[in-house]
Amino acid sequence: MKKLSLSMTALLALAGWLTAGCSGQKWSEQQVDSFMLVTQKGGPSLGYSPQSGVKLLTVDGFAFKDLNRNDSLDAYEDWRLPAEERAADLASQLSIEEIAGLMLYSSHQPVPADSLTADQKKFLADDHLRAVLITVVESPVTAAKWNNNMQAFVEGLDHGIPSNTSSDPRHDATGTAEFNAGAGGKISLWPTSLGLAATFDPQLMHRFGEIASEEYRALGIATALSPQVDIATDPRWFRFDGTFGEDPQLATDMARAYCDAFQTTPEAKGWGMKSVNAMVKHWYGYGAQEGGRDSHFASGKYAVYPGNNLAMHKRSFVEGAFRLEGGTEMASAVMPIYSILWNQDPSGQNVGGSYSRWLIQQQLRDEAGFQGVACTDWGITKDIKVLDSPIGGKPWGMEAFNEAERHYKILQAGVDQFGGNNEIGPVVEAYQMWSKEQGEESARQRFELSARRLLLNVFRVGLFENPYLDPAETEKTVGKPEFMQEGYEAQLKSVVMLKNRDNQVLPVKDRKKVFVPKRHFPAIPGIWGGISEEKTVEPIDLALVKKYFDVVEQPEQADFAICLIQEPNTGIGYSTADVKRGGNGYMPFSLQYDDYTARDARAVSIAGGDPMEKFTNRSFRGKTVKAYNRDDMLLVQQTKKQMGDRPVIVIIETGRPVVLTEIEPSADAILISFKVQHQALLDIISGKNEPSALLPMQMPADMKTVEEQQEDVPRDMRCYQDADGHTYDFAFGLNWSGPIADERVGKYK
Repeated sequence: MKKLSLSMTALLALAGWLTAGCSGQKWSEQQVDSFMLVTQKGGPSLGYSPQSGVKLLTVDGFAFKDLNRNDSLDAYEDWRLPAEERAADLASQLSIEEIAGLMLYSSHQPVPADSLTADQKKFLADDHLRAVLITVVESPVTAAKWNNNMQAFVEGLDHGIPSNTSSDPRHDATGTAEFNAGAGGKISLWPTSLGLAATFDPQLMHRFGEIASEEYRALGIATALSPQVDIATDPRWFRFDGTFGEDPQLATDMARAYCDAFQTTPEAKGWGMKSVNAMVKHWYGYGAQEGGRDSHFASGKYAVYPGNNLAMHKRSFVEGAFRLEGGTEMASAVMPIYSILWNQDPSGQNVGGSYSRWLIQQQLRDEAGFQGVACTDWGITKDIKVLDSPIGGKPWGMEAFNEAERHYKILQAGVDQFGGNNEIGPVVEAYQMWSKEQGEESARQRFELSARRLLLNVFRVGLFENPYLDPAETEKTVGKPEFMQEGYEAQLKSVVMLKNRDNQVLPVKDRKKVFVPKRHFPAIPGIWGGISEEKTVEPIDLALVKKYFDVVEQPEQADFAICLIQEPNTGIGYSTADVKRGGNGYMPFSLQYDDYTARDARAVSIAGGDPMEKFTNRSFRGKTVKAYNRDDMLLVQQTKKQMGDRPVIVIIETGRPVVLTEIEPSADAILISFKVQHQALLDIISGKNEPSALLPMQMPADMKTVEEQQEDVPRDMRCYQDADGHTYDFAFGLNWSGPIADERVGKYK
């Protein structure tokens, strides 16, 4: 059926209401894009595809979707009933294969076009998968049309269960993007989670959640694989930037604000058609990675607690994400930790979080009272072959078992869903194992329990009523000018000014001459594989800089200089070259730019006990590591020599703490950017906006204090003190007047 013109649509809608008034029917329908939209008095709007075979039932004058096409109204199709009752009814009707499909969560799916791929059709139809993780989309309109095509496809299958589409965080700004008031974009741009934490403003976090969730629903996304509320207690950890920092109270308040805003539909004072499920992660203790190494890699699969401080890592979950104020009570889903919590399970088991019954059933469900969906992190049931790559599986502690046995162990632990798994085969095998050991009735009950939890998150956000999108409305909503404006203002509020020599360097209010030296990048091995080419680049778009200052080519011509650099990058904490030299492979992380030798590291680290590891000592003491971007340090030092007494302003783009010993003496002013648009930095340098952010983390005095701090304990480092006598501690930041000492500092410091 072709799309009707707006005038004809309005006439048909009016005719429908007139007819309904005469017949007692309380609904009418019209075509929008490729689907039929049903509106009714006293009931929700419904959407269905003419191609799916679904028809409408009229009961008491209201419209209902006959999703299983049996010409009768089942309880799960009755929107008047509580979501819990509907979920239980549908779960009881599903086959084991259908429930196994609900337990799948797809691998990452890009959306470059409107149509489904053959692989997507296969896992939706043959494997009954209904949880889809999307990544890059070509445009908001493409996302809307793809969503409609996918929902129409699954509506015609099985019991008409809609897809619960999800996304990792997708609102991070890019430095080179330019903001123009009144102009829209593909999606609103905000600071990273760490940058939002630097505002120390939970109300701003809540506003971000309101806008982000509206954009998500306009893209067809009903579940956010966020927030990452891990308390980042080890400064070396490269996932530090996805967190709300190292302070448990700040992380707790930010977690609560985020989940409340995503999940609450204000009109309903709770769950509703505008809600987005929040999958809070990673339960729990992920911020205490051994030596800073991340458990995406086999070389970093352990979290350790030398300060006996594991319990503190619960706070952002149980006091934040599980204690909401907006009417939805708690985050609807949880993603457990990849890591093995070394020697924490009283039973003595050392397995990854999703395999641990102690961590999931006892800690999460029984003690914390969480009854929502628990979904594994991605790929934990697959095999891994190497220690220095995130590519492959992460079956930590379960390496000796096959895939089906790993699924069975996860189900026994109390987890409901398998991240990154598109195939039902291993799940069905796990069901058969449960049936053989504990009886088929017990296995069926266990599967239905997970099915009810999974379906509840689909019912509560209204997808069974209308999973379809009007692409024109999507285009109007996602990245609209008002949202872009608020995101940009949040970026401005996230920039921390650490240094402003004698309170005189910034702001630079006059149109002065500026020198912007180029950055040199050597060939750098990528964290996710591959090697970048050696290059020299402009760190900031000079055309943008020229809107604020006069750009000169030589330092002797300049009134001041701007050096934009990035945090030190020393790799992943593991080296195959070290293994070839006879070492154990484990290398230090460095938060400084110059070469670093780990003389103060622990002499002995934990035993591996892994078939892949032929040794017991994971220490890196005495080893030397080089920063791939050591030239950033040289750039700042050389520029200061060239500029003499004229100011050098240093911008450090970072997502974790940095040792500033080599940078601060050569900098007259220092700004910390949590990956905001460069325009925001220039607005602050030029005095258009005043800095107001605070450090959501400590800046260590040196690498000795980094090595001596305990992975599981926050705020336990000696902090760097600059030439002006300021200490770069948690909650420190400057404005034009000097150190900020407002109510935020009083509350959190």
